[in-house]
Amino acid sequence: MPVLIVGGGGAGLTCSMLLSQLGVDTLLVSALPTTSILPKAHVLNQRTMEILDDVGIAEPIFAKSTPAENMRAMGWYAGFAGPDPDLGRLIAKLETWGCGYTNNNWVQASSCRSANLPQIRLEPIMKARADELNPGKVRFHHELTRLEQDGDGVTARVTNRDTDTEYTVRARYVLGCDGGRTIPRLVGISHEGLGVIAQTATAHISADLSKLARDPDVLIRWIWCPAIGEMAVLVPMGPDHWGPDSEEWVFHVTYRGEGPKDLTDEQIEKNMRLALGIPDLPMTVHKVTRWALEGVLASKFRAGRVFLVGDAAHRHPPTGGLGLTSGIQDAHNLCWKLAAVLKGEAGESLLDTYEAERRPVDARNIQRSMENSMAHMEAGAAFGLNPGASAEENWTQFRRILSDKPEDAAHRSAALRAIRRLSMEANELNVEYGYRYQSAAVISDGSPPPEPTDDIRVYQPSTYPGSPLPHAWVDDEAGRRLPLKDLVKPGRFLLIAGEEGQNWCAAAAKLVAENDLPIDTVRIGHIDGDLFDPRLAWAQFRDISEKGAVLVRPDRVVCWRHVGASKDPLAALRSALGSVLDRNFHRGVAKAPELASAK
Repeated sequence: MPVLIVGGGGAGLTCSMLLSQLGVDTLLVSALPTTSILPKAHVLNQRTMEILDDVGIAEPIFAKSTPAENMRAMGWYAGFAGPDPDLGRLIAKLETWGCGYTNNNWVQASSCRSANLPQIRLEPIMKARADELNPGKVRFHHELTRLEQDGDGVTARVTNRDTDTEYTVRARYVLGCDGGRTIPRLVGISHEGLGVIAQTATAHISADLSKLARDPDVLIRWIWCPAIGEMAVLVPMGPDHWGPDSEEWVFHVTYRGEGPKDLTDEQIEKNMRLALGIPDLPMTVHKVTRWALEGVLASKFRAGRVFLVGDAAHRHPPTGGLGLTSGIQDAHNLCWKLAAVLKGEAGESLLDTYEAERRPVDARNIQRSMENSMAHMEAGAAFGLNPGASAEENWTQFRRILSDKPEDAAHRSAALRAIRRLSMEANELNVEYGYRYQSAAVISDGSPPPEPTDDIRVYQPSTYPGSPLPHAWVDDEAGRRLPLKDLVKPGRFLLIAGEEGQNWCAAAAKLVAENDLPIDTVRIGHIDGDLFDPRLAWAQFRDISEKGAVLVRPDRVVCWRHVGASKDPLAALRSALGSVLDRNFHRGVAKAPELASAK
């Protein structure tokens, strides 16, 4: 077995789908009996949706996801319900995740809009597709209990918990996607805690809130709760209707100090009803969970033939929606590299670039998630919320925000500034797209990296090596339009030349003929080429001349570029691909690494 995947959450199922698509035989085992029974993560950013589109499940996800018009904003409210006329009053509203794909920055970034679908409904879609691509080899309630490595592979013992029988799996590589429950301990990888911010209680409920939840464009409601002196969060969870008509909701409240660990489910429900002002509203409480708001990063992402992916490698506060999306993008980075090594297209050291590339990005995502959480706490303080004060005292502080008295102006301004600062949580496009990988699988062209206008919020597409491929719509001669991302096929490199880059395409064809490399080529220009750039979207960001070329990896990351013509394009391409794939070329013939069957 080439690859054993341990864990059947978002990261593990993505690995299974991607590797099946790449022709790599895998077995996925999960100790859990089913996919997630909790809503948990729900925001899927644009790059993540591109990856899920690659494996054929973007449309089913969009069909069940929050409609674009119901996820345009976040809102901050003065309480939720109750007799006081100010309860439920809107304090402020901010656009989120591209305002339902109407913000030009998001439209420019990708052909896919952001989605919102809780894991309890996302994972069954992923599992069904993984089963379809790899029948009989996606096994839930099969628990890995022992793992041993040697020079040639990994031996794992797995227990089928349905039958209480054991079996052995021999694999070349193991992907630890189990949330860190087992694999890191078995291979001796520790985690670095970046801090526990607070403790949170979450209730997943069914209730009719349609007459109380205002503003159908609001996805996440941050609720100022004078009765408990804390900020609470209310998020619709569908499944059949969204916005105020959602049948299910998730309620979060963050506690200071020891938090909710000693509170019973009944006490947490009572606090929720008190906070929202709905003491007698009929509801069903499906599940109450308690968890720490913290950031955790693995000390390393690889131990021999075992790789950590997703929550096994990093855990995030949910603010910003960067946890699940980071795990899916880990899988996207790693899987094409595994396939290339297993098929003999690349040397083993290509796998070292996984940690080199993903760990800094994941660390930044954790940091941003924690900063987002801290900003919400600071907003509560700016509002004057005090859990030790009475509801009347908290109301007195809140009404200073509504006041037009000169003595309240500074308090009001500070509260509204705190909300404006929170725009970064769901407006961090440069965090989602503006990262740049640095590793042996990226060839620097010696130019300085572009300086962002805003390091968090403003994404400026670029072909600077290590960057995600910019988005552009291109046409063929018949006028059929497709996104540039669709030109990058599974497991294949793409050479994009300028309209006069015939020499680059010819050199790539010769390299393919000599070495059977997975490279496609295309010339793109506004007037001339194989495909056409009708809106000059590619021309704006390609950073090469009409005689230059850009080389894109199978994970749609630019790994090399040459601004103009070359005296010896074949030598230039041979050198670049030799570095990226850890292969030595001699006189036009590659000395390939030891071959390994992908099946």
